[in-house]
Amino acid sequence: MLDAPIISDAEYDALRQRNAAIEARFPELVLPESPSRNIGAAPAEGFQKVRHALPMLSLGNAFSRADIIDWLDGIRRFLRELQNPDVVIEVRCEPKVDGLSCALRYEAGALVRAATRGNGDVGEEVTANVRTIKNVPGRLKGQDWPAVLEVRGEVYMTDLDFLALNAQQEAEGAKLFANPRNAAAGSLRQLNPAVTASRPLRFVAHGWGEASEPLGRTQTEALGRIHRWGFQPNEPARVAAVTGTDPGELSAYHEEIEQKRSGLGFSIDGIVLKVERLDWQGRLGFASRSPRWAVAWKFPPERAVTVVEEIRCQVGRTGKITPVAHLRPINVGGVLVRRATLHNADEIERKGIRVGDTVVIQRAGDVIPQVLEVLLPQRPADSAPYRFPGNCPVCASRLVREAGQVDSVCTGGLVCPAQVVERLKHFVSRDAFDIEGLGAKNIESFHDRGLIKTPADIFTLEAHDGLTAAPLREWEGWGEKSAQRLFDAIRRARTIALDRFIYALGIHQVGQATARLLARHYLSLARWRQSLSAAQEEHSEERAELLAINGIGEGMAEELLGFMAEPHNQEVLDELTRPRGEEGPLVRVIDFERPPAASPIAGKTVVFTGRLETLSRSEAKAQAEALGANVAGSVSAKTDYVVAGPGAGSKGRKAAELGVAVLSEAQWLELIESGR
Repeated sequence: MLDAPIISDAEYDALRQRNAAIEARFPELVLPESPSRNIGAAPAEGFQKVRHALPMLSLGNAFSRADIIDWLDGIRRFLRELQNPDVVIEVRCEPKVDGLSCALRYEAGALVRAATRGNGDVGEEVTANVRTIKNVPGRLKGQDWPAVLEVRGEVYMTDLDFLALNAQQEAEGAKLFANPRNAAAGSLRQLNPAVTASRPLRFVAHGWGEASEPLGRTQTEALGRIHRWGFQPNEPARVAAVTGTDPGELSAYHEEIEQKRSGLGFSIDGIVLKVERLDWQGRLGFASRSPRWAVAWKFPPERAVTVVEEIRCQVGRTGKITPVAHLRPINVGGVLVRRATLHNADEIERKGIRVGDTVVIQRAGDVIPQVLEVLLPQRPADSAPYRFPGNCPVCASRLVREAGQVDSVCTGGLVCPAQVVERLKHFVSRDAFDIEGLGAKNIESFHDRGLIKTPADIFTLEAHDGLTAAPLREWEGWGEKSAQRLFDAIRRARTIALDRFIYALGIHQVGQATARLLARHYLSLARWRQSLSAAQEEHSEERAELLAINGIGEGMAEELLGFMAEPHNQEVLDELTRPRGEEGPLVRVIDFERPPAASPIAGKTVVFTGRLETLSRSEAKAQAEALGANVAGSVSAKTDYVVAGPGAGSKGRKAAELGVAVLSEAQWLELIESGR
């Protein structure tokens, strides 16, 4: 929960800070239901779910001047007119308030709904609670507001209010909050609005979602109107001018705010940079779950010194073994740190970490605890090098480490309880089947009782429940209504979109973005399975097709092929989707829906080659994908169009050999405009 110190900012920012690295390389480090696997917090039981009209996406993180240069360079490469370094980019700079993201919807000037970020697509309705926040207007000021307006910002607590609240909590013998953010989150997410009303919450506006009319031409102009309508601005803010990729003015603002950090009166963990021009924001669009036109530049992490009391190895849902340092508890940046990942055996050896060592730790990006170095002068005289285990700590199966790989993997597969349970937790997690009431603890409980051992068991749980000596409604902590709610949730989950289904399978390296890529390309579960099965042949057309998907590299392709090559995985898929008489299959997987057929390139496979004159390569690809096309990296017989600029080279020649239509950039632009 957001009000528990152990996960305050840590898991919330983990996805934002190291999404690609963690989801692609280390998915086992974080539990599926943890906020670090999602954009926000899981909607709590007792709150109504609200689907955002426009997704509330997270920001990408930057930690250095070099990261900001890379961000600016990416913007200039994406938009053709900005590739001239003399064209000035105006950037709005704001403090990054460390609070709980919230969206306030106004209709005809009146507040009608408030919702937390949730997972970015679905949040919790907290309207009654937000109405108790004194600086949130129940009705917008002025007259020039849009008929529909969603104001987005942060619910937070000032430092002084936080101290006063904790003093009150202590006096009442209640649990203390670790930091202002946890206090704000815990206060807003109360089932009783009276509790929220007793807490000193505030709201600061920094953006907007749905709006029935344009709010301005720039970020600052739009925010100025929002502030005039009654909202507290995010200050101190500034608009900086950037020539080329020189972040000089941005760096100056970053340093200034870091120096003022302690005197602002509220918690911040960095600054936010946004491209000023809204038309440029629209064209830059989004990469995965983050906007290209904005970034969070975090402050350096805090450090501390503690002792490694023990090193234990954890088994992830894919079988990867992760050593974890269990530390003497220490407070770092308002979070009590007890553990730090050591990644793998090579990392332990490289840093020379031993049990009993005194070590320097930090929360990377104020998020993930990591061991920086060993203080050798303080090493105990009787210490010994750490010996990495040769067998799984859970099932005792042999550990293997493939050549060229850094990770050790348990060979136990589905016989390893650690993997089975973790795979099941992932299967039912919010971004997968999203079965409300079937969280980590209940999965463990049902597995321990032998009721759920495979994904198929989830969907036959109700039938089996009627045959057990002690039905679920009689279990401790359960009742007739709670049991029925769970069974109803399972029934609702039997229909699922293809991309969520692929993600639910827990294939190594296949996160949400990759699952969506695969769904968009193959369209149906049957074609995906058939193509991957045929792609087992090294020189097959299906393998070439897989490798040609933009965003699928060789490593990820091998993981997909390895998954589909395992007979037990095929059995799981068959069991879930096999027709069962009139009832149909346990799970109905919905084909991926293309954009409206009005798009002339919907469902087509497109390859860009050579130098484009009007669009950058990145913008062209994003534009094509938005219109429903599959953008591939190589030409095959299944390619529909090759868009060739000067210097097309071998791809152009191969297209001619295969009889694939080759379009100039002008012809391509004419084609996509014809459907608009």
